[in-house]
Amino acid sequence: MKNLQPDQVIKQCQLLIQKGHLSQAAKNLEDMLVENPGHIEGVYCLAVCQRKQQKYNLAMASLDQILIKQPDHGRAHQEQGYTHKAMANTSQAIASFEKAVALNPALFGSWRALADQPGYPMRQEAKKRADWLSSLPPALVSVSSLIYQKQLHRAEWLCRHFLKDNPHQPEAMRLLAELGTKFQILDDAEFLLASCLEFEPNYKRARLDYVHVLHKRQKFNKALEQAKILLDSDPENATFKIGLGNAQQATGDFEAAISTFESVLDSNAANYSIYLTLGHALKTMGRVEDAIQAYRKSYDLKPDFGDAFWSLANLKTYRFTSDERQQMRVQEASATTSINDKIHFCFALGKDLEDSELFDEAFSFYHRGNKLKSEQDKFDSKSLELSFEFQKNNFDAAFFNRHKQTGCSAADPIFIVGLPRAGSTLLEQILSSHSQVDGTMELANIIGLAHRLNGRQATRDTPKYPSILSNITAADLTKMGELYIEETRHHRQGAMFFIDKMPNNFRHIALINLILPNAKIIDARRDALSCCFSGFKQLFGEGQQFSYDLEDIGHYYRSYVELMDHWDKELPGKILRVQYEDVVADLESQVRRILDYCGLPFEQACIDFHTNKRAVRTPSSEQVRQPIYQSGLEQWRNYESHLTPLKKALKS
Repeated sequence: MKNLQPDQVIKQCQLLIQKGHLSQAAKNLEDMLVENPGHIEGVYCLAVCQRKQQKYNLAMASLDQILIKQPDHGRAHQEQGYTHKAMANTSQAIASFEKAVALNPALFGSWRALADQPGYPMRQEAKKRADWLSSLPPALVSVSSLIYQKQLHRAEWLCRHFLKDNPHQPEAMRLLAELGTKFQILDDAEFLLASCLEFEPNYKRARLDYVHVLHKRQKFNKALEQAKILLDSDPENATFKIGLGNAQQATGDFEAAISTFESVLDSNAANYSIYLTLGHALKTMGRVEDAIQAYRKSYDLKPDFGDAFWSLANLKTYRFTSDERQQMRVQEASATTSINDKIHFCFALGKDLEDSELFDEAFSFYHRGNKLKSEQDKFDSKSLELSFEFQKNNFDAAFFNRHKQTGCSAADPIFIVGLPRAGSTLLEQILSSHSQVDGTMELANIIGLAHRLNGRQATRDTPKYPSILSNITAADLTKMGELYIEETRHHRQGAMFFIDKMPNNFRHIALINLILPNAKIIDARRDALSCCFSGFKQLFGEGQQFSYDLEDIGHYYRSYVELMDHWDKELPGKILRVQYEDVVADLESQVRRILDYCGLPFEQACIDFHTNKRAVRTPSSEQVRQPIYQSGLEQWRNYESHLTPLKKALKS
């Protein structure tokens, strides 16, 4: 087998194991691993073989080898459960199977083992899950498992292949929609789920996903309607209640959302994740002390729940107790803590150590958390660089002159763009304090439009966007602008203007200018080292993959500045640059400058922005409820000895 690739060896050995030729399979795998040490699938296959040979200690050693590298490897936990079961270690087997299905709910073998375990308290639930999986075509179980293993392209191919022969199979449609969501092709996902529900209106799994996709597309009123339909079908279902609460929160009805989450807890008092969700809603309403209590209750119920600790740290004003510090360190170091929880613990510990001015140790945790996160969310710098270069080379003053009669004439939107942690939330809070301006949130409409224009492309394919902008008709550009105004209307409260504060929209200024030529665009700019390191310290929900590596974030900042310089040259006067440090140094002058650019009269409320009671949904929510302060301007200097990669990237 010397000339075979590792995957080919593994396939042959799987066949040997099925036929009972265990010694030959083990030898072939061991030989392959000499040439390819640590090959995860090879080690996993060897562990299966060793268990079947009743070499349980060797099997456990092989599985430990996998789980040290990949603690979230669901099938390795399942195999660990089988091995414990063979050794009559019942409690350890149950724990391993529970871990396996928590990581990959499509693992039929683990559900079956739990359902067959006498005295297991969740036996009926496990049986329901096993029965559900056994009712599905095997191909769809494989699709689901591949999604949890993040083998998305393989899962999509298998799902589409199945749908060719079974075009209206509801679970296949739901799974393909889930893949569309993973690929950020949300309009495809929405269409598939709507179609699925036309064929199967009582298919609750699909309707729940439909609620989630509508939420992601920021169609919050429609999501609320669907969430109510779902809950009416099963009024005591906690998952459906949570869906309703999330939809209420998204439509701005925070009091109703808080009430819904509290009603869930009345019958599910041990549900740690609901306390976290409740805490987020309370935080958004400015009820910080209540949010703190909710976050604490969350980690009381699940001591290794890193997100609860990170949520406390992310308040920016919270200080941990000595007991909490010890708990975070113990859980972060534990081999049983999931990668996702470890990431949250690292960022929380970094913030706590920074508050204690232990900067070197703080950096070690920030660095570790970022490294783990970057391994999870790979940053595709190449496609972004190609996009930026195309825009600089093709979208110039002459291009926009040729399109000057296109687009929707509405002047309602004020776009705030830039990098995260550059002061965009502060500018939004200042502007939204004006009587003629509605604050909204980080709207995804422009990014969603860019995804639609790009089409259903695999990342390795040549993208259609932004080059496609050269070929869109004037009529279609106008329709796109009108659709943007219509789709964002439900975020508004009736003011003449509204804010779209999605920082990454700086990548789409050509698109914005074509479809909404009268929109205002404000570039929220901050000192490079301050902005980049502040981003590096922040654990974002999604969409900021560039921020988890110092070199990546440095190159990204340079690319952003170069692109904005291009727009300043080709669209003179179109974009107002507002420097964060200038706002801190002279608030009133900068406020007047911003209002003049937007064509708005001066109002004192914009100076007193910190008294604005509006809901704020970003990491800076507590900071913008305080007056301007200068203490955070150059925090990077405390870490300067660690920032050489960032400095080099900014200068290269």
